[in-house]
Amino acid sequence: MPERYEEKQRADIGTQEAESLPGSDVLQAEAGGAPGTDQPARSLWSDAWQDLRRNPVFVVAGLLILFLIFISLWPSVVATGSPYNCDIAKRNLGAESGHPFGFDSQGCDVYNRTVYGARASLTVCTLATLGAAALGTVLGGLAGYFGGWGDAVLSRITEVFFGIPILLGGLVFLSVIKSGSVWPVIGLIVLLGWPQVARIARGSVITAKQNDYVQAARTLGASTRRIMLRHVLPNAIAPIIVVATIALGTYVALEATLSFLGVGLKPPTVSWGSEISTASTQIRNAPHALLWPAGALSLTVLAFIMLGDAVRDALDPKLR
Repeated sequence: MPERYEEKQRADIGTQEAESLPGSDVLQAEAGGAPGTDQPARSLWSDAWQDLRRNPVFVVAGLLILFLIFISLWPSVVATGSPYNCDIAKRNLGAESGHPFGFDSQGCDVYNRTVYGARASLTVCTLATLGAAALGTVLGGLAGYFGGWGDAVLSRITEVFFGIPILLGGLVFLSVIKSGSVWPVIGLIVLLGWPQVARIARGSVITAKQNDYVQAARTLGASTRRIMLRHVLPNAIAPIIVVATIALGTYVALEATLSFLGVGLKPPTVSWGSEISTASTQIRNAPHALLWPAGALSLTVLAFIMLGDAVRDALDPKLR
């Protein structure tokens, strides 16, 4: 008995010393709770946000996108005048005081046209991404959860849409539409962009619905609507967010390409694609009219791609 008592005393002393070590709080936090508390481990979203805040790529891309959003909402704060004020006497002239980017072939200020062009490009990519993500998530989620003939029909439909090149579909669809506003372009991108999101959503929902907590909720009598909204969707949404974030940059480039080919946004709507198309015929006489909107377009696409890569790395469990 005395030996057992001494062993117990030594064990208690060792435990107290271990708890007093400088790194004990860190070990407790890494084990799934805060030091000295019973708080649970952080969720995937909080961990992802912490990783994104420490990622310089995300910070730079986020600041650049916030600046683009600002100038698209309030372009007059940054621009020096209206993009429609043109003086043909100054056509193809270079930079001068008050006009840092020079003038295009119509005598319009390239700086003002570049600033105002951000509104159309960001409007198209944002609304098109939201529309394609919403439609694809609903259709893919329902097909993945219920399966059966609905899943088979959706799979065949998505295969048909995947066989249509989006650029070729845009040329055919938009060539018969005379409107030069953003809505036909947004509708085209949603029409041809939702199958990719639907396929991702379907696979994520199929994986999520097989988890134990979904089976337990179904056993306890939870309704289908509650299971999908409270248990399946929150655990299947991460891949959809990653795909939608990367698609933002793709849709900016797609809108510019369609406008460059003359079937996207048309005057009087100001867009980077139409500016590049107009300036391409005068590239020898006024290269600045092409370089500035092309540079703004490239920087925007790069910012969205960097943002998508950072979000993907933060939300991918394999990289954690």
